[in-house]
Amino acid sequence: MLYPELFKSLEKARWNMAEDIAWDQFDPALLSDEQAQTIKMNAITEWSALPATEMFLRDNLHDSDFSAFMSVWFYEEQKHSLVLIEYLQRFRPDLAPTEDELHAVRFHFDPAPALETLMLHFCGELRLTQWYRRASEWHTEPVIKQIYQHISHDEARHGGAYLKYMKRAIKQSGLVAKQSFAKIGVLMTSSKTAKAMHPTNLHVNKSLFPQDTVQSKLPDPDWLDHWLDNQINFNKEWEERVVGSILRNLSNLFGVKIETSQQLNRLRKEFQQTIA
Repeated sequence: MLYPELFKSLEKARWNMAEDIAWDQFDPALLSDEQAQTIKMNAITEWSALPATEMFLRDNLHDSDFSAFMSVWFYEEQKHSLVLIEYLQRFRPDLAPTEDELHAVRFHFDPAPALETLMLHFCGELRLTQWYRRASEWHTEPVIKQIYQHISHDEARHGGAYLKYMKRAIKQSGLVAKQSFAKIGVLMTSSKTAKAMHPTNLHVNKSLFPQDTVQSKLPDPDWLDHWLDNQINFNKEWEERVVGSILRNLSNLFGVKIETSQQLNRLRKEFQQTIA
């Protein structure tokens, strides 16, 4: 089982919201209204770990090891939302999310193949690591800069945990797992779709389409693109870092060098043909 060791390693790295955040260093002159609004949107988005966990548990009834790991992932992701809410309640209570705004992002996700979902969230963690790193650099107020640093490091550790389950899946399922990971990898590294391909911005419930993404449930559904493009400036250089990280990890998993999305797509077709 992977869960016991993952629990220990994440427990050692865990930060404490009361003791490890320098709340007394808050500087009101360095927090703009624009920045505070983005904190609210991030807080609500992070709350969507709740329906994601419900999805993972439903679609992984066959896997008690991974399902147990969800207890750690869910706790830490909800803490991300909580620390952002705490920040707003302390310093901008007028912008703290309401319970209704938080509950709006809890809705049913349609069932999906477990291996593809695993890969999707692995890529999502890699992307979030860099998004929050850029958010920390963009913000000027020292306390929120520190909070985003903590969250970014958590997301990187979560990506590492998902990677361990991906390695295990390849040992257990071989080409079936590789084909699933390559399929999602092509989508997540494509220059035409990569920016939009994050779990919170994907359609997950056909009966609710098009209002079936986490982002569509936010008070400002258009917030994410504006945050990325005009505020934290997540430009081509940063996107290439994410894509490069995904391709390097798949190279190590598959034992073959993959440098482009096109190469990955050819490999995906080879896996598919071999399976057929």
